[in-house]
Amino acid sequence: MVLDRFHPTGLSRRGLLRIGAGAAAATALSTTLAGCAGTDDGVGADGRVTIEMWHGQTDTGREGLEALVERFHRAQSGIRVDLGGGVLADAMLQKITAALAAGSYPDIAYVFGSDLAGVARSPKVVDLGDTVRSAPTPWDDYWDPARQAVTINGRVRAAPAVLDALAVMCNKKLFEDAGVPLPRPGWTWNDFLATAQRLTDAQRGVFGTGWPGVGDEDTVWRLWPMIWDLGGDVVAENGRDIGFREVGARALETVEALARAKSVYIDPKPGSEQMYQVFASGRMGMVVTGPWQIPDVTAAGIDYHVVPLPSYSGRPMTICGPDTWTVFDNGGARVRAARTFVSWLNQPEQDVEWGVRVGSLPLSRICEAKPEWRAHAAETPGLDVFTRALETARVRPAHPAYPQISTALGEAIVSVLLGKSSPTRALNRCAAAAKAALVIPR
Repeated sequence: MVLDRFHPTGLSRRGLLRIGAGAAAATALSTTLAGCAGTDDGVGADGRVTIEMWHGQTDTGREGLEALVERFHRAQSGIRVDLGGGVLADAMLQKITAALAAGSYPDIAYVFGSDLAGVARSPKVVDLGDTVRSAPTPWDDYWDPARQAVTINGRVRAAPAVLDALAVMCNKKLFEDAGVPLPRPGWTWNDFLATAQRLTDAQRGVFGTGWPGVGDEDTVWRLWPMIWDLGGDVVAENGRDIGFREVGARALETVEALARAKSVYIDPKPGSEQMYQVFASGRMGMVVTGPWQIPDVTAAGIDYHVVPLPSYSGRPMTICGPDTWTVFDNGGARVRAARTFVSWLNQPEQDVEWGVRVGSLPLSRICEAKPEWRAHAAETPGLDVFTRALETARVRPAHPAYPQISTALGEAIVSVLLGKSSPTRALNRCAAAAKAALVIPR
């Protein structure tokens, strides 16, 4: 089956979303001179150009990229891609920051979308506007979230690498046992609250749903679709305040209702692994997650159903967390080679294979229409729901103050989940902390 090749990168979602520990490094990066690249332009005696790629992957993600690189080498003889060096993705920001300061950095690195704004402040990050607009895949054919995530102040600062979206995964057996009908598109957050309560069975240790409870980005990004749906935004139009002071409190009231009903499992550890383990063990009725979780749930033997996120307005809304291939300037020959490889990697033939291996959604509509992807989607229940969600998905803004805003909101969410603060008080503290970051001249 095609599904057998559908695996995550082996990174935790804390790794895929982590920004908190990298905030200080991003700030340092903005004030650090990149230094001078080495004199070696990568051109060997045989005329071939060698580029270094810090891919950030492990296990099947690394193996998939190795297979693609081998195919690239067979297709042409002028460029060689070295996958050695670097670190796993959740430590990439610190590694890149140090490498830029030392003047010894790779040609391509896997950089989280939430970290790109900080990394791109270095003059050594290559503008990829001409590359993506002249590539075989038309730039306008990429999903909007993929384009938005790599565009900063109107400039394309990286190429999309991985794409996902949040939806709700349901355990069919628990729904049947509780006599609760499976949710359908168009449901509301009130429906979600009522369903979670009906699914909860304290005597059997069954929870209606779960929420990360450590205040990290995995805690935070689940609230943004609720805030956007209510008409709020991350940053206000004046650029000096949060854009969700009022509606954020309403979204937190939903979180508070889950906690008061004791229908939510609060994961006390970073990474959300325990929350997913509870779902995979058959003790959680619903979990908000992305396509990366499908392999684990399938391996656990859970008969599942995927439905779009609920909303307050009835309009479809979700969030996408893209990651990037960021190119660095090590001289003209290596920049041209890096552009060539990244452009090749994102062509539909390669994108299908990469997406199937790492649990990514197709980067472009052309890729989604490929027979290989359609066959994979047909054999993977719920995958089409995640892909359709890209039509209305939004991304977090590429704003230098975002790490501080996220930290403040994460603390607010946890305080409400644990019953230590009301939604209004929690949002007031969040607004004050975020404002201190927003008023800093950039």
